[in-house]
Amino acid sequence: MNALQFLTWVRGPGLNIAIGIFMLGVLWRLLEIYSLGRRKDLSAPRRTAGASGLHTVFRRSLPAPGMLKYSPVSYTAGYIFHIGLVLIVFLFAPHILLIQNAIGLSWPGLPSRFVDMITVVTMAAMVAVLVDRINKAPKRFLSTFEDWFAWTVTFLPVLTGWLAVQHLLLPYPTMLALHILSVEILLIVLPFTKLFHAFTLFGSRWYNGQVNGHKGVPV
Repeated sequence: MNALQFLTWVRGPGLNIAIGIFMLGVLWRLLEIYSLGRRKDLSAPRRTAGASGLHTVFRRSLPAPGMLKYSPVSYTAGYIFHIGLVLIVFLFAPHILLIQNAIGLSWPGLPSRFVDMITVVTMAAMVAVLVDRINKAPKRFLSTFEDWFAWTVTFLPVLTGWLAVQHLLLPYPTMLALHILSVEILLIVLPFTKLFHAFTLFGSRWYNGQVNGHKGVPV
């Protein structure tokens, strides 16, 4: 299989397989979560219905008091690379075109040079988070293989995409194929790893806030 055949496969059958596994995995995990069943809370909420949940979503999206000073790298670099990933995925023109071809939706993108700068900053932030995890003994002790694996499969699509755009390291068709393949690997593993928090982050925070609001726990 030459580079062009490899690119053709990852853009066709490979992508279809990855999207299929991704969608089935997400559906299965969501059904698993929402089918657990919980008793209806009959106590009167301490706040307006929904307010505690929404307040918790907002509050837990910000660093806890004192934590930014205690762990600046984790919070600062963490916010930077999460925001950067969202901008890269949804505001880079080729990605928007791919989404348009898939579901028919489109929106304006950012200039390529700006996306390039965001990509470099995002990669730097991800490396900073990794180095901080390695250097801090408690974080290193608590880290499992899944943590290192999740970082790797998230970092590789950003790196290979940037290398493809910059025409670096390998011929463009080969690097583009590796970029698409790395994205497909990410799609396949996302529903079955900690990366699934992309789908449960705000919902879980809202639910915890609602429960605590009924119990009178400060939120």
